Amino acid sequence: MAAIRQAKTASPGNIRIQWVRSAICTPVRHKAVIRGLGFTRLNQIIERPDTPAIRGMAQMVRHLVVVIEPGK
Repeated sequence: MAAIRQAKTASPGNIRIQWVRSAICTPVRHKAVIRGLGFTRLNQIIERPDTPAIRGMAQMVRHLVVVIEPGK
């Protein structure tokens, strides 16, 4: 599973995802998932709705991204 960190600020119902490892030498499908999530550069943090589809995409590239959970 993707690594989980505590977020300082995140809207309710949203998750923050950070791209932490390069997609060089990864399968084309993994590169497509990174682009589909909306990443354009390494170490970028994006905020997406917390849906099963987004969670599944993050799970598929769990070795490249970190899911930042909202602080409890």
